[in-house]
Amino acid sequence: MTTTDEPIVLDQRRDIAAQEATEIRRRLIEVEADQRALRERRTKLETFLAAAPAQTWQQAAEKARYLIGLFALTSPGRDPRRQKLIASVLDDFARLADEQAVPSDGGPAPINGSDTDAQGDA
Repeated sequence: MTTTDEPIVLDQRRDIAAQEATEIRRRLIEVEADQRALRERRTKLETFLAAAPAQTWQQAAEKARYLIGLFALTSPGRDPRRQKLIASVLDDFARLADEQAVPSDGGPAPINGSDTDAQGDA
């Protein structure tokens, strides 16, 4: 028996079934790590979204869009009628956001929908 400085690649010494089982285990570990990272990012996003009330309709729509997206992933949300409704609501959000993107005064649209300021109420 001789020793070499070259590492032995164990996958080459296993039969096909063992190689496939090893590859499945490796991929499962990667997927589980990705899912953990995604859960952590979602938790951070949800903490951010809940930290303060929306200041504009667009911000409120973004929060609603996130929640609607979560609902769409559930069993009831996958119903074709609900998928159509979800798509319609998201389209409405996009259309209304485009229409209100730049109010006449150049500032963000107020959340209460009022176009008058305190001076205009007198």
